[in-house]
Amino acid sequence: MKRRDLLIGLMLALFIALFLSPFASHWPDGLERVATDQNFLKKGEGKEVIAAPLPDYKVPGWKNEKLAASLSGALGVLLMFGIGYGVAILI
Repeated sequence: MKRRDLLIGLMLALFIALFLSPFASHWPDGLERVATDQNFLKKGEGKEVIAAPLPDYKVPGWKNEKLAASLSGALGVLLMFGIGYGVAILI
């Protein structure tokens, strides 16, 4: 794959994370909805094996939720791209 193609993909993913993620639904996803409906959501709260670096797609200390969602999305894209690129280089 060409470097140009990688950069285009990265830029597209960053665009989506930065500008479209603030418009994501605030309703719970399917798994969270089932856990709420079946009354076992609270049993799993606070018992994470690994603490999420940006829980609920929010950046701690940021008051503006839409801006925090954009920033956390962009950070996630960059982190996953870096990990994926690093693994690809190693392989």
